Parts: sequence; C-alpha cells; structure tokens
Amino acid sequence: MNSNEITEDIFERLLKGETITPKDPQAQRLQESSYATKQLLVKMNNSSDPSEIRAILSEITGSIIHESTSVFTPSYINYGKNIKIGKNVFINFNCTLLDLGGIIIEDNVLIAPNVSLLSEAHPLEPENRQSLLPGLVHIKKNAWIGANATILPGVTIGKNSIVASGAVVTKNVSDNTIVGGIPAKTIKTL
Repeated sequence: MNSNEITEDIFERLLKGETITPKDPQAQRLQESSYATKQLLVKMNNSSDPSEIRAILSEITGSIIHESTSVFTPSYINYGKNIKIGKNVFINFNCTLLDLGGIIIEDNVLIAPNVSLLSEAHPLEPENRQSLLPGLVHIKKNAWIGANATILPGVTIGKNSIVASGAVVTKNVSDNTIVGGIPAKTIKTL
C-alpha cells in the first residue's frame, strides 16, 4: 500500500498492530497528540487532589476513571487514548505508560513506583529503527507489578500474577504466577 492509499486513522492502525514508518502521511499526528497530552499531564502531575487527578486522567484517556482508582503523580503518558483502567487500581509514583499499541489494566491491579508499561518498540534493523512496532500490554485482574519493573510490547500479565521488582517482562505471564529477573522467568506458581 502506498502512502496515498492510507485512509484509516494512524491511531487505529497502531492498535491493530501495524508498523508505522516515519514516512507515514499521518506520522505528524503522533507528535501533535503527544504534546496535547503533555499539557494535560503538567496539570495532573501538579495536582494533589485525587478527584482532580482522576478527572484529568479521564480526559487524557477519553474514559471515566472510577473513584476507587488511585494514581499517585507524577505519571508519564505519551498518548493516553489507548489506556483502559479498571476499578480499584492503584498506580504509584513515576510510572510511564507508552500506549500507542494499547494498555489494558483490569480491576484490582497494583502498580508500584517507577513501573514502565511499554506498548511500542522499534525494529532491530538500523535502516528501519525509526519505525514504531506496537503491541498491546494487558495486565489482568489482581496482578501486582513490582517497583522498577518493565513490561514490553505484546505482553499479557495473567490474573493474580506478580512481577518482581526490577523485572523486565518480554513474554506473557500465566495466571497465578510469580516472575522475576531480566528477562523475567517463572519463580513460583501461586
């Protein structure tokens, strides 16, 4: 498909897992959207009012953040509209959510400080490295993501699972499993 044939929205294509090159005719929209989100983040990250934080995060994500969810700021988000957050979620300080490929955080999830949920990466080949490779990050119910953990694109963390502090998760984690290390490996089944 050549660039004149692209009619589907760039954000929809990213959610579908399509690689986006820097020459994409809609690529500029990524940067524009990121700066619009940054404006909202400045307000959110300077608030100490939980209701105001949820309201601004609702604006960033385009969906209502339930009153049972708590977000300690600062948080860092590059787009926001592809983030879905359930009820009774706790997100601690300094979390980074790169959501162009989509991030789903189900109910009762705990996210410790300095966690990175990264739904986008780049190709290994130097000549293609400026392209974006999206992949949905899905954190299922009752999961606990430990401090300084990184979840890479395309990874699902299973229900009731625990990601140990400092882990780098490159593959799906089964339900009721504890993983840790770099790359993360199964430590124990719950």
